[in-house]
Amino acid sequence: MSYKSAGVDIDAGNDLVNAIGPLAAATTRSGVASDLGGFGALFDLKAAGFSDPILVAGTDGVGTKLMIAIATGRHDTVGIDLVAMCANDLVVQGAEPLLFLDYFATGKLSVEAGRDVVSGIAEGCRRAGCALIGGETAEMPGMYGDGDYDLAGFCVGAVERDQVLTGKDVKPGDVILGLESDGVHSNGFSLVRMVAETAGIGFNDAAPFAPASTLGEVLLQPTRMYVKSTLAAIKSGGVHALAHITGGGLPENLPRVLPEGAGARIDASAWSAPAVFRWLKPTGNVETQEMYRTFNCGIGMVCAVDAARAETLSEIMSEHGETVHVIGEITESTENLPPVHIDNPEAPFEG
Repeated sequence: MSYKSAGVDIDAGNDLVNAIGPLAAATTRSGVASDLGGFGALFDLKAAGFSDPILVAGTDGVGTKLMIAIATGRHDTVGIDLVAMCANDLVVQGAEPLLFLDYFATGKLSVEAGRDVVSGIAEGCRRAGCALIGGETAEMPGMYGDGDYDLAGFCVGAVERDQVLTGKDVKPGDVILGLESDGVHSNGFSLVRMVAETAGIGFNDAAPFAPASTLGEVLLQPTRMYVKSTLAAIKSGGVHALAHITGGGLPENLPRVLPEGAGARIDASAWSAPAVFRWLKPTGNVETQEMYRTFNCGIGMVCAVDAARAETLSEIMSEHGETVHVIGEITESTENLPPVHIDNPEAPFEG
């Protein structure tokens, strides 16, 4: 008997490490103080330019979106999702993402698929401006079937102590800016898969709402990275809070950054949801409230900003590639309304 005959190929693991070395090296940045392959990764905050930093850390995964990547054999974008889900959460605190580590677990290691996954992680790190500084590959036969895998990511960032975003400065009259999403991102895919299965549409079939692409290609559009645009806005001044719109959608993520006594009023007619949402809702007979609680519905990041700075901040983020909409304002909370009240809720799904 041997470890290989039990299903674990150490040589394949070494081959993967060798294959991804250049990918990780290409993401290096100021502050990296160790090479890939050690027992731990070192990072020098002073060398990265911080004087009195607070560390901010987050972890996340890609969820059952991975099942679509596996079903279609396309593994090069889910790594971007992995980094974005973590890095977008960090920037909500005002933090600059600095380093990233991944955990890749599979039933039987495919060096080719593993390299594709890590190439996406490296691309995500490039978009976020952080370094892929380490990780772990686990081959676990019996835990996962051949070809199946799971991903988790761990991101660490920093923010100067006096610049942490807590939401304490949010006040009635603040303008709410919404940054458009690139699609479903990485939440709600259990419902997405149910809708597709019920409709009898495979992931390699043409998307009913975008016949030039397969449904899988549309759904695998990676989570948008909002890091550089929002950091530029924060640096300019006037940003009081950010909310990454993930699971729970607008109704449950925006209240997380509202101080006591504050609410939000959203006008959903200010934007149009991507076509995938306008297909999911009627095809799955999904109630409007359920859409907002499950998906981003076209708005992937929300910024509560000083009203006098709203136009300037919108221009700054637009210059960094964002499509920005004025979607509402901060109000005083009332007993008669939920913390986030959405006017014209059907509007994004029409047309």
